[in-house]
Amino acid sequence: MNKLTMDKLVALCKGRGIIFAGSEIYGGMGNTWDYGPVGVEIKNNIKRAWWKRFVQESENSFGVDAAILMNSRVWDASGHTASFSDPKMDCKKCKSRMRADTLISAHAKGAVNPDTMSNEEMQEYIAKHKLVCPKCGNCDWTPIRQFNLMFETSRGVTDENQNKIYLRPETAQGEFVNFLSIQRSMRAKVPFGIAQVGKAFRNEVTPGNFIFRTIEFEQMEHQQFCKEDDSSAFYSQYKEKAMNFLLDIGFAPEHLRFKDHDKLAHYAKAACDIQYLYPMGWEELNGIHNRGAYDLSRHQEYSGKSMLYTDPFNGEKYVPNVVEYSIGADRLMLAVLCEAYCEEELEGGDVRSILKLHPALAAYKVAVLPLQKNLSDAAKPLYERLKKRFMTAYDDAGSIGKRYRRQDEIGTPFCVTIDFDTLENETVTIRERDNMQQKRVSIDEAEKIIEESLRV
Repeated sequence: MNKLTMDKLVALCKGRGIIFAGSEIYGGMGNTWDYGPVGVEIKNNIKRAWWKRFVQESENSFGVDAAILMNSRVWDASGHTASFSDPKMDCKKCKSRMRADTLISAHAKGAVNPDTMSNEEMQEYIAKHKLVCPKCGNCDWTPIRQFNLMFETSRGVTDENQNKIYLRPETAQGEFVNFLSIQRSMRAKVPFGIAQVGKAFRNEVTPGNFIFRTIEFEQMEHQQFCKEDDSSAFYSQYKEKAMNFLLDIGFAPEHLRFKDHDKLAHYAKAACDIQYLYPMGWEELNGIHNRGAYDLSRHQEYSGKSMLYTDPFNGEKYVPNVVEYSIGADRLMLAVLCEAYCEEELEGGDVRSILKLHPALAAYKVAVLPLQKNLSDAAKPLYERLKKRFMTAYDDAGSIGKRYRRQDEIGTPFCVTIDFDTLENETVTIRERDNMQQKRVSIDEAEKIIEESLRV
């Protein structure tokens, strides 16, 4: 079948209530997206599956929901106010602003890594290879400048009394500044973890590619606080755990790979990404970082509050190291949709579009379909029963074949059909999405089949 393209995926998402362009009736707003009725369920299920694996099933792991707006000193301590920027330049002809490193990556296709290049080296590369503006086709650029990625706002009741604050560009600082409160209130002993799912904002030039990189996004992060001697072991453990999570929710191993960072931050001991083979090529899906004691040490320095942990067994005092696992919920959503989408040619030449989502991630776990409209009275009680346990769809419009196709396209793993035999013996036909096989079962058996499919 035809290869998946981003345009095809965007069309499916818009047509089936998964994702819409933000502020669409006003002409949209650059690379912002709204999740529709189906999309919000899939995304929430992704977040639930992640939370279950990394908090509920993890030993000594705790959740937090930190404020988006934080004291501006937080970002001084983290280094964001001084160095959180992108190398950008403007096209002199059409005035479009572009990231220099993105242009080089698209041209070089892995031959060079712009992350290791200075502004001067990037400018030389762009001039030597005559890289043109993707908007107008001209090669006439301003010098590269560093643009801070944080959205600024202000707090204060009068114009004369305004304090600059920022929309957070990452969620990690919320875990770090709450380290002491969580350790004390939960009587947590190192090693322990703090997890968070939350919004972050970056004022960056986005190259499109749907929801891959957006100015408003959601992160899922887990920070493991540990002794320095144990940090390398936790780093290896997190690499394995992050990969296994992706495999367990339906990714093919050949579509994933580890990529070590070519350039480490000065405080980092190790860092790598898990990359996914998106339609536009291999790109970062999540990151795992051994950050040393940098984060807590910086907050100790800037806040004046001691971040020392006292070992209850031997009295040793130290600032814990941090091993971080971070993944974007939106970027994972895109990868899940890309991995699940497929087309099958049926007998007669018809094409069936399917989202082969893991049942735990699917928006609706089951759809109740009366064979004919005059069976609606028999189907509605079953719908009311099932929706108490599962997200359940109900559809009685059109032929049964068309209704199956609609559910296939949004990834519903099971359809339960009510026919005239149901009236006599209280059995139903349950159809599986992936292989289209149908079998006759009792209503209790149907519930059990659906329930068992949801395990991750």
